[in-house]
Amino acid sequence: MFLKCKCHGLSGSCEVKTCWWSQPDFRVIGDYMKDKYDSASEMVVEKHKESRGWVETLRPKYNYFKPPTDGDLVYYEASPNFCDPNPETGSFGTRERSCNLTSHGIDGCDLLCCGRGHNTRTEKRKEKCHCIFHWCCYVSCQECTRVYDVHTCK
Repeated sequence: MFLKCKCHGLSGSCEVKTCWWSQPDFRVIGDYMKDKYDSASEMVVEKHKESRGWVETLRPKYNYFKPPTDGDLVYYEASPNFCDPNPETGSFGTRERSCNLTSHGIDGCDLLCCGRGHNTRTEKRKEKCHCIFHWCCYVSCQECTRVYDVHTCK
């Protein structure tokens, strides 16, 4: 949250100032969380006996990285592998999923297909086209056949 203010008065003078707490744009929050995720520290759970019983503490898995601070994101379980089917997590995997050949995002074939590559097939689809509105009150269309390249993960 940050303080946002607006001035009121004649020709921009700040005779009256109204301030309120505001949230940053969703994009700013998303970018911040993605940075935290990308730099998260992997931890291991250590159990040891103390006077009050068994205690679990977290310590960094790798000593050659700097230890995490209070503001860093940490994890101790690896994320599930969504590339392959897994009935326990409900993941169907990404085999046969359609992907976007030109995208560098999460829908792109490089990322979505988990390095397995993709297949390309040509698909013909019938679609309505050249639609015309007739006064009053209906639309007539022709039916066109369009050819698409469909990319699916191997």
